[in-house]
Amino acid sequence: MAIARLNGGPLDGQVLPLESTDLDRLIMPYSEGQLVYRRAGDAENTGEGDGPTEVEFRYEEELNDVDSMDDDQARARDR
Repeated sequence: MAIARLNGGPLDGQVLPLESTDLDRLIMPYSEGQLVYRRAGDAENTGEGDGPTEVEFRYEEELNDVDSMDDDQARARDR
């Protein structure tokens, strides 16, 4: 098992399960938008018996809010 340690941004200090240690970015839902965390180094604790493998990710950006009103208005115009 591997874990992602998040640094900075709204999820600072959170630890999440990580399916693959090869990921360069994590994009996660947050409120009505998304948060982007970028990998910040090599995996640690990769040997046997030294605990779960850890990968650090640092906050990069928050993507714009998802606004369902925009989709509804576009559909109304298309009718």
